[in-house]
Amino acid sequence: MHGVAVQRCARSEFSEGVSNQKLGCGFFDTLASMAATQTKGQVIGYARVSTGHQSLDAQLDALSGAGVDTERVYSDKLSGTGKRSDRPGFVSLLDYVRTGDTVIVTGIDRLGRDAAEVMTTVKELWDKGINIRSLREGIDTSNATGRMITGVLASLAELELELQRERKAASRAARKARDLPTGRPRALTKDQAALVRRMREAGEPVPVIAQAVNVSRATVYRVLNETADKAVS
Repeated sequence: MHGVAVQRCARSEFSEGVSNQKLGCGFFDTLASMAATQTKGQVIGYARVSTGHQSLDAQLDALSGAGVDTERVYSDKLSGTGKRSDRPGFVSLLDYVRTGDTVIVTGIDRLGRDAAEVMTTVKELWDKGINIRSLREGIDTSNATGRMITGVLASLAELELELQRERKAASRAARKARDLPTGRPRALTKDQAALVRRMREAGEPVPVIAQAVNVSRATVYRVLNETADKAVS
């Protein structure tokens, strides 16, 4: 499998990698090197929720059930910007893990807010020689099948980025053709904020809400967090 991946890279590298870094051959080279240097290390858990009012309990219970020591679980409650400073738990995890360790998550989406961010995180862990195990998807990069699946996910992340760029370009062109503003509004009106809350309560995902209201996901998260803070106070 690794030979096939490397040959594929030799024929055609990805044009642009996740977060402006090339996955390309380097990504699959990391896959191959991990397969060749498997060592037994510690098992560490990572849990993440997207808003401050969500609970980590279900994830923590699942990690404990998978054999993760509760003293070795790192967690984050994100505030909405998606910056590394909003993930102190993950930063601490990166400082703690060593080559051969395994990071377990309840779902691969706990590693990022979209496929691109997930694969950036995966590559960051792989570069340190860390295995990844996702309970929901059954992915385990300590075996060949898990590495193959994750390699496919990397390709899908690349495709997602390209499709996002195409959709944004098409949307800007359409709005420009109708003499409409092409930028996003900087702030939400009260009605828009109320719509954000109603859509979230109805179970709509944040990316869908952001697109419907024509704001960034960070703005949506900020509205939701402000609502949660008011409820607590």
